[in-house]
Amino acid sequence: MSRLHAVLRNALKATACMWPGLAQAYRWVERTAAILQNEPGLDAAGVRRRLAALLAALVRWTRRRHRGVLRQALAHFLLETRRYWKGLFHCYDVPDLPRTDNALEHLFGTCRYHERRASGRVRGSAGLVVRGGVRLPAIASAHLLPELDGTHLAPGNLDD
Repeated sequence: MSRLHAVLRNALKATACMWPGLAQAYRWVERTAAILQNEPGLDAAGVRRRLAALLAALVRWTRRRHRGVLRQALAHFLLETRRYWKGLFHCYDVPDLPRTDNALEHLFGTCRYHERRASGRVRGSAGLVVRGGVRLPAIASAHLLPELDGTHLAPGNLDD
């Protein structure tokens, strides 16, 4: 155990100069996540403006202060953000469109689950893929509706 402690102490001492920069970079990532979380409820243009301003500040900060591995990591972050920029903001203009891949995968998984449950099949039907653009919203939103019982299904006025 004392050997492990010594290895960790030496590693921390060797990388001590990197920690302030990493802490600052972590704060930038947290600010980016907060903007994309969109607590104020801005539209896509508003979120795009806020994120563009933050990324411009990040570029200025990295040019002035850091070299080496941290700068490379932040440059990669900026490159990937630029790569996905075009499709990054649709979720703020389309109601109920999931904002993350995990949420979108959950939506598709829920759709597959309800499809299998309704059809009795082990696997989802091929039509879900072929006509998914039409079927997905119908299936995915059906489970969001309140449960219907006999009173909802009975006709309201039999004389009409």
